Amino acid sequence: VVIDESSGTSGEPSNWVRGPEERQDTRKLLHLGVHRLLGDTPYFVINAFALGPWATGMNLSMSIVDVAVLKSTGPDVAKIENTLRLFGPRYRYLICGYPPFLKTLVDSAAVDWSAYDCTAAVGGEGMSEALRDYLRRSFTEVYSSFGASDLEINIATENDFTIAFRRLLLERDDLRESLRLPDHGSSPMVFQYNPLDYLIETNDDGELLVTICRLDTTAPKLRYCIHDVGCVRRFDEVRRALDAVGVTPASLSDDWIDLPLLFHFGRSDATVAFYGANLPVADVEEAVFSVPELSERVASFTLLEAEDAQANKTLELAFELRGGAEPPAGVREPLLAQLARLNQDWREASRFMPAEQPRLSFHAPGTGPFAGYDPRLKRKYVGR
Repeated sequence: VVIDESSGTSGEPSNWVRGPEERQDTRKLLHLGVHRLLGDTPYFVINAFALGPWATGMNLSMSIVDVAVLKSTGPDVAKIENTLRLFGPRYRYLICGYPPFLKTLVDSAAVDWSAYDCTAAVGGEGMSEALRDYLRRSFTEVYSSFGASDLEINIATENDFTIAFRRLLLERDDLRESLRLPDHGSSPMVFQYNPLDYLIETNDDGELLVTICRLDTTAPKLRYCIHDVGCVRRFDEVRRALDAVGVTPASLSDDWIDLPLLFHFGRSDATVAFYGANLPVADVEEAVFSVPELSERVASFTLLEAEDAQANKTLELAFELRGGAEPPAGVREPLLAQLARLNQDWREASRFMPAEQPRLSFHAPGTGPFAGYDPRLKRKYVGR
């Protein structure tokens, strides 16, 4: 039996007991997922997820060691840089970690990424297409996996088809309407999963309910809610929606497979409400990475809600600068323009916001609202 725990970023960490049968199931599912993405070519895995008692890092190491060369570095830029230098470019690398850490890695590691064949696998939080494009300057491809320490890692995964489908969804409102997707104020990530392993439903609040269908789990999960917002569409529904807009699955990618699609809008608590507009963290990330002057100097951000002395609600977009970077000038208007482009709520509400709101602030690494951050844990994007 193995006991691991959640990161505790939303409160008290939870402990989870996993028996040998379910660990073997997790191992097989992870092997299958990696094989679909990378094929039969041997690869070298660098596990940059947090190690120790946390679920994702330890389960990944235990599961992948059977089929790959493995080095578990944790989220340590220097160790990964040294590993790449020591073992050289003759390997095909799969580097796994949280999206913000991989951005830190490519921004700060003294590595000639063009000399290496590196694929990135990310998890733990959502990722915008703008961040994917940023990471692809260094990585051959970037794939995301959906899971949760409360449930299992790698419940659903991206592939070339789901990535192309998501990009099309960003361009075509008629496709969203044809699929009858709910309006949560942000663009969803798109995954596929095996319905024989997982039953995924949506409750009345728009949150996902996940049931693990296998009978040999030590702690059964039945209609378990982790407060992620999303929905599921069967593949025949997706095909009909694509037909309605004149697109076929094969025209998006030859990597399509007849499995249901999971549309994941993020955490239900990863949104701030300001002047009647719901502003999801995902839209802020997309906007940040659409403004080069910001994306190249910023390591992270957080949304800070407060009230001033006159009880007026305020919103601060706080940015943590990369080491040695100076605060960029003239980025507020381009950033707000991108938010208005991405988020209809924000576009309408911005007409009534005070001219000085929201406020932007820039902080040196590890200072201000970013003081005391533990790189082994997930980032907190909303604060007060």
